[in-house]
Amino acid sequence: QVQLVESGGGLVQAGGSLRLSCAASGRTVSSYAMGWFRQAPGKEREFVAAISWSGGNTYYADSVKGRFTISRNNAKNTMYLQMNSLKPEDTAGYYCAADRRPWRSTVGELNATDFGSWGQGTQVTVSS
Repeated sequence: QVQLVESGGGLVQAGGSLRLSCAASGRTVSSYAMGWFRQAPGKEREFVAAISWSGGNTYYADSVKGRFTISRNNAKNTMYLQMNSLKPEDTAGYYCAADRRPWRSTVGELNATDFGSWGQGTQVTVSS
C-alpha cells in the first residue's frame, strides 16, 4: 500500500505561484501514472492534471492548461505541480493520486476512478 503526502500549499495573491509536491512512501510509484485533483468547498472534485509513469505523457484540464505544469522525479518517488498565474478560482484543496494499474503510457482518458491511492490534500488559497 502506498502512502501519498502532499505539501507546498498556502496563501498566495492572484498572479503568484506555488509548487506542490506529492511524496510517496510504502512502495515505489515509478511504474504508475499519477495525477492531481482539486476540490473547492461545495463543489465536486475536479481533475487538474495527470502524468504517465515515465513522465513522457501529460494531460491538463482546460482551466489550468498553460499555467500549471505537472512533473515527476521517479528517483525521489515524488510528483510535482508547478502553478503559475494563479487565480482566485484556483482556490481549493489539492490532492495527489496514483493509478490503480502500472505502465499506463497515455493519461488523457483517466478519471478519478482509475486512481486507487490518494493523499490527504494540501490547501491552496488565492486572494484577489
